[in-house]
Amino acid sequence: MSTASREGIGKDDAQALCVRGLRAGYDKHVVLADIDLDLQRGEWLALLGPNGTGKTTLLHCIGGILVPAAGQIWIGGRSLREDPRGAKRVLGFGCAPERLPGLLTGRQCLEVYAAAKGLAAIGAEVLELMDAFAFAPMLDRFVDSYSTGARQKLAVLLSLLGDPALVVLDEAFNGLDPASALVLKQHLRRRVSGDACAVLLATHSLDLVERYSDRAALLLEGRIARQWDQEALEALRACPEGLEAALAAASAGS
Repeated sequence: MSTASREGIGKDDAQALCVRGLRAGYDKHVVLADIDLDLQRGEWLALLGPNGTGKTTLLHCIGGILVPAAGQIWIGGRSLREDPRGAKRVLGFGCAPERLPGLLTGRQCLEVYAAAKGLAAIGAEVLELMDAFAFAPMLDRFVDSYSTGARQKLAVLLSLLGDPALVVLDEAFNGLDPASALVLKQHLRRRVSGDACAVLLATHSLDLVERYSDRAALLLEGRIARQWDQEALEALRACPEGLEAALAAASAGS
C-alpha cells in the first residue's frame, strides 16, 4: 500500500485498533511479518494460534512494550508512533501477572495506574468488577503474596481503568476459578455489547471463542492465516465439528 493510500487509515475514533504492515522480531529473528488487523468498538476478537507463533509479540507491539521494525498501529484513532501518550490513554493492556510490581499492594497498583491515566478516581464499573471478584480483602496485601489467580484479577482490573477504547488481554483466564472466569466473561461481554470498547484476547480456549467472541483470527508463523467474521463463527457454532475442526483444517492448509 502506498504512503498516499495509507493517509487517513486508523484515524476514526470508532476504530478501536488498526494495524498496518506490522513487522517485528527480536534481534535478527523475524516473528511477525506484514500483519494487518482491524477492530471496531463493539467487537470481541479472539487471537488464536499455537505456542510460539507470535501472539504475545503482536500484543506487546500493540501495548507499546515492543517497538516494531516496520508498520503502523492506531488505537482509538491515535497513532502509537506519533502520539504514544494519547494512544496509551485509550488502551487497556493486561500485563502478564508475573510482571506486576510485587513490592506494591493491590491498592497502590490501582492508584499508580489511575494516576498514570490522569484519573481522579477508579470508575464504578471497575469497582463493581472488584466486588464481583471478591478482591477487596486483597487490596492491602503485597502483590508478592498473591496467588496466580489473584494476580490475574488485579491485572484485569488495571487494564479496565479509564474506560479504554481497546482492551488487550493475553490468556487472561488462566488461573481464575470458574466463578471468577464467568464473572469476567460476562463483564467483558457487557462492555463490548454496549459499544464501549473492543476486546482483543489471545487465547487457546475455544469455548471463549465459540460462546463470547464476535470474530476470530488465526496467527501462524507470524502471519494472519485465517479470519472468521461473526457470520462464519455463527455457522461454526451450528456445525457438529465446530471451530476445532476449522482450526485444524486451516493449520493444515497454511
